[in-house]
Amino acid sequence: MSLRVVFMGTPDFAVPVLTSIIGHGHEVVAVYTREPKPAGRGMELRKSPVHATAERFGLPVLTPKTLRTEEAADTFRAHGADVAVVVAYGMILPVPILDAPTLGCLNLHASLLPRWRGAAPIQRAIMAGDAETGVAVMKMEEGLDTGPVAMVEKVAITADMTAGELHDRLAAIGADLMARALAALSRGGLGFTPQPDAGVTYAKKITNEDSRIDWAAEAGAVHDLVRGLSPFPGAFTAIDLGKGPERLKVLRTVRVEGRAEPGAALDGGLAVACGSGAVRLIEVQRAGSKPMRAEDFLRGAKVPAGTRFG
Repeated sequence: MSLRVVFMGTPDFAVPVLTSIIGHGHEVVAVYTREPKPAGRGMELRKSPVHATAERFGLPVLTPKTLRTEEAADTFRAHGADVAVVVAYGMILPVPILDAPTLGCLNLHASLLPRWRGAAPIQRAIMAGDAETGVAVMKMEEGLDTGPVAMVEKVAITADMTAGELHDRLAAIGADLMARALAALSRGGLGFTPQPDAGVTYAKKITNEDSRIDWAAEAGAVHDLVRGLSPFPGAFTAIDLGKGPERLKVLRTVRVEGRAEPGAALDGGLAVACGSGAVRLIEVQRAGSKPMRAEDFLRGAKVPAGTRFG
């Protein structure tokens, strides 16, 4: 049985879920997403990935600045939705919105709840060195990612997996998981289990300070930070290549043997000492340039042993 669905999402992560819902024959009666924002060198208004996808399918798109008005609630109720599906929408849903769909609001969250509730679960899981994560379909309530969970799919986090790679894997798995959840919901067979009180952690939004590499940390922590923030926003360090300190993003590393003062280059091949152990930079990005492999970077920059990263 098909459902009348209001879809609420914004970034690339949400697009596979939207297309899956359409592909499974559900009626998407409205798509809510964040309003276009200035982007690029020309600072032209750019629609969100969900916005652009919805328009390609000819779906009505709404970009309200707030959902906390009676007008917004009335508009939402007028859709006559059976269910709202929410994926990284970026706006808190007030109670009148949560209560409007007949069968409630389902959220796809990129973690094994209750671990990593909040804004940046993919990055935080890798930064913490977690061995696994996953996606969960949850019934939304007032609290931040506190609702009961219906379905979960686990994914291993391999030793060198980046946040970008994990993002794409979870997006594909999440689209399938939500499709199965909606099928069960339409049959009246979707059950929910309250989240346990134990094991709650919060995935706070990534700040600029979070992104700076602390070379005094042990090599494993530096490696996890780099891959957890790759490709965006990118872990960074400072280096002087002859014209004063500049910001260098580090997008991939491998752990290597070596010992020196933390932040000191061990050789001319971008191996850098950490508080214990060392890492070798495999992919980097200078300001205003594209990401490049270390060997390409070193063709235009000399980084002899003893060079300081900070």
